[in-house]
Amino acid sequence: MSATDVRSRDGDAGARVAERVREGIVQGTFPPGTRIRQEDLAEQFGASRVPVREAIRQLEYEGLITVVPNSGAWVARLTLAECEEIYRMRERLEPLLLGYSAPLLTSQAIAELGALAARISQVGADTDAFLELDTAFHLRSYGAARTAHLGELVGRLWNITAPYRRAYVASWAEDSRRIAHEEHHLIVAALQDGDTEEAERVLAGHIRRTRRQLGRNPGIFAPEPLS
Repeated sequence: MSATDVRSRDGDAGARVAERVREGIVQGTFPPGTRIRQEDLAEQFGASRVPVREAIRQLEYEGLITVVPNSGAWVARLTLAECEEIYRMRERLEPLLLGYSAPLLTSQAIAELGALAARISQVGADTDAFLELDTAFHLRSYGAARTAHLGELVGRLWNITAPYRRAYVASWAEDSRRIAHEEHHLIVAALQDGDTEEAERVLAGHIRRTRRQLGRNPGIFAPEPLS
């Protein structure tokens, strides 16, 4: 086997490990602050240390893992200020991405979004089911966009904030749940009407409301650094 083949094999294995760890972080298997040990990942995924190191470097680049030299790696913890900054970015970037996508969504794609919105309304207090369907709803609504960088950036921001979105949804009262469902249906209705501007407006408010509610739950975030 040539050196090129070895690098290709390690790169493929690193991508697979990164994907599995990324899924674990997003799904709550690895909560913020969890220690990430190379030897544990190598054993868990049947990989050597080289692809595991590649995976950690990739996840550090994505903002999902914090690496401290000579100490180790941990699942990143956001401060409230950092999370608010990311949500403010999402509040502006995701309507823009939806604006790229909406004119290219087929009637079938919009109908599927409507079906997803209906399914979300039926999950009740099942946090895992809500998060899975909610993620599918929003990312599919952006799926027709033809962008060089914006879609990837939005995906990264979603992943970084996923653990905090989970904590937020788990704490919902019935009114919060109902409002989220209504906003999903309003986005679908605007897309059906071809009113991209209205869909963008509802989406921005949807994200803004999450940001404001998260700000009322400072205990789920990392402490702010001392000045």
